[in-house]
Amino acid sequence: MATYLYKLGRFAFRRRHFVALLWVALLTLAGVGAASAPPAGNSSFSIPGTEAQRAFDLLEQRFPGMSADGATARVVFKAPEGQKMTDAGNKAAVEKTVKELGSGSEVASVADPYTGKAVSRDGTIAYASVKYKVSGMELEDSSRDALRESAGHARDAGLTVEIGGDALTTAPETGSSEVIGIAIAAVVLVITFGSLIAAGLPLLTAIIGVGIGVSAITALATPLDLGSTTSTLATMIGLAVGIDYALFIVSRYRAELAEGRDREEAAGRAVGTAGSAVVFAGLTVVIALVGLSVVNIPMLTKMGVAAAGTVAIAVLIALTMIPALLGYAGRTVKPAGEKSKLLGGGRAARKAGRPNMGTRWASFVVRRPVTVLLLGVVGLGAAAVPAASLELGLPDDGSQPVSTTQRRAYDLLSDGFGPGFNGPLMVVVDAKGSADKKAAFAKVGDEIKGLKDVVTVTPPAPNKAGDTAIITVVPKSQPSSATTEDLVHAIRGKSASIASATDAKLLVTGSTAMNIDVSQKLNDALLPYLALVVGLAFLLLIVVFRSILVPLKAALGFLLSVLAALGAVVAVFQWGWLSGLMNVEQTGPVMSMMPIFMVGVVFGLAMDYEVFLVTRMREAYVHGENPGQAVVTGFRYSARVVTAAAVIMIAVFSGFIGSSEAMIKMIGFGLAIAVFFDAFVVRMAIVPAVLALLGRRAWWLPAWLDRALPNVDVEGEGLRTDSDADGDRELVSA
Repeated sequence: MATYLYKLGRFAFRRRHFVALLWVALLTLAGVGAASAPPAGNSSFSIPGTEAQRAFDLLEQRFPGMSADGATARVVFKAPEGQKMTDAGNKAAVEKTVKELGSGSEVASVADPYTGKAVSRDGTIAYASVKYKVSGMELEDSSRDALRESAGHARDAGLTVEIGGDALTTAPETGSSEVIGIAIAAVVLVITFGSLIAAGLPLLTAIIGVGIGVSAITALATPLDLGSTTSTLATMIGLAVGIDYALFIVSRYRAELAEGRDREEAAGRAVGTAGSAVVFAGLTVVIALVGLSVVNIPMLTKMGVAAAGTVAIAVLIALTMIPALLGYAGRTVKPAGEKSKLLGGGRAARKAGRPNMGTRWASFVVRRPVTVLLLGVVGLGAAAVPAASLELGLPDDGSQPVSTTQRRAYDLLSDGFGPGFNGPLMVVVDAKGSADKKAAFAKVGDEIKGLKDVVTVTPPAPNKAGDTAIITVVPKSQPSSATTEDLVHAIRGKSASIASATDAKLLVTGSTAMNIDVSQKLNDALLPYLALVVGLAFLLLIVVFRSILVPLKAALGFLLSVLAALGAVVAVFQWGWLSGLMNVEQTGPVMSMMPIFMVGVVFGLAMDYEVFLVTRMREAYVHGENPGQAVVTGFRYSARVVTAAAVIMIAVFSGFIGSSEAMIKMIGFGLAIAVFFDAFVVRMAIVPAVLALLGRRAWWLPAWLDRALPNVDVEGEGLRTDSDADGDRELVSA
């Protein structure tokens, strides 16, 4: 592989005009496609294979036009102090608002509080239920605006009005902190390279790559049903890996220049060696992201595939556009150790023989591997302790900040009607095969009334055909509680006896039941997903390192870092530690998709550092150094760059902590802290300690497996042979 990539790097350097024009054309084409694409709403949401989804699908068939999975809103009214909602003036204001709410083109129905018995016992709180024809993710902004305006008119009449429900779901906002993250990345690059031009190359190529990826997602949003979160994730991952991949190739290019090679040769060798590591590092990230499809949640699959496509673009740009831009930059990109006149007075490289910080640190670890290993493992173990208290769930209005109207509506309904009123369960009774359908409906209602934690069971509401009915159940406890989850399982547990007695089928759905099913589906998929992703990446790393123990050590180190990161997420978002610093207004259960998402993304990113750092060690070992010396050599050439890459990635991910969307905020924090643990504790401390303890055994591979594996030559051994044989590639004097 190194030889092919070497030729690609030299070609891109020589034909820089063609390569640059090609990428600019692709960016322009993607931009035009995004600009001309029809405005896309938010993506639809479905969870195949769950009982809640089967019930929604059945309702679509048996209750045509009902829009069972359509968005809902509850407009909650509270009378002024000392008044009742039944007072004439307040009632007139509410009825006017109900009339306004029903005028929207996407509105399916509006329930009047006074005819629907939606006034609290003390008469101070009432609510109007609004049902839409489309889901909250597909609702037009004009419908949301009309909803807010109607509430505003009621407020003008002196009522307290708040709005809850998924109809207010909007696209996440990342805020200015994302820009700050990119600015920090720019500063780190300038410090690393000592040159504005060299620092600008990774930023430029990363922005171009993300621009192509996000523009393509925008252009395909409508036909592929992609949501706004998809492009946010692609931006997050694409920026981080795009900067890092370019950083490694530019750094290797400068190292090759420092060894006396001409610029075209240095570009070819940088792509042949560091580029090989980029390819395999990118493959691990792509495997991890595409592997999210095993969960069988379409939204998660689309997010993973779109982000994987952006990573693939980042790899291709690093392999082609970086050497092309290096050709344009010419002598403004200095050899390693030299500073530009602007930043360093044009001083020469560091004196030979003077060890850098990476060399000194690696030498210390090689001398005291047991101490470093124990400290690293114990430290990560302590950080992982909160993960034992991990509680999973999906956010509802009760998890919103208290400053939002959704949360205030949630609290008003809890005060007026009880905590469970915010999470009613929808029980669907399919009596098509029953001889006495009405008796089957009544039987189900009676069975549910006898269960614990039930406040209200509404009479069955059959469809026109009379073969299917809906029964609404209001629990005593709040939607996200374990008690409500137990009630859902208890109702479903009655299905067998109901079927035996009446030949009717019972299904439980609604937003609360859907959240429970999603959480269970994600939990069930975690271990198979972990086995698939880690297994494939393990095989890939065996090919890269031609070792059994090095990939095994890489996988175990990843597990330590991801557990520690989950512990940090629990401490901040569930326990509330440092919540003020992170602007977390409301603590609660960690989102169900967080563990499986972190496993996928963090594993891919963790393998980046493993490949970049350990490849240099193996390169030194293959070229004749003993294991301890190889560890030190790997750090001498890679530690500074890996450190810079980690800081950049942490800065980019931290930028998303400023998002208004709880999911994006949590993902940004989780990935940032995971990269910190993995790069600075696992890869910089535990990895060299383990390799020092293993010695030559670290690079052991059974002879039969060595013969069976393809030789991908990540170390660039073939380039060294070719250079010796080809006169026009001789080293030139510095």
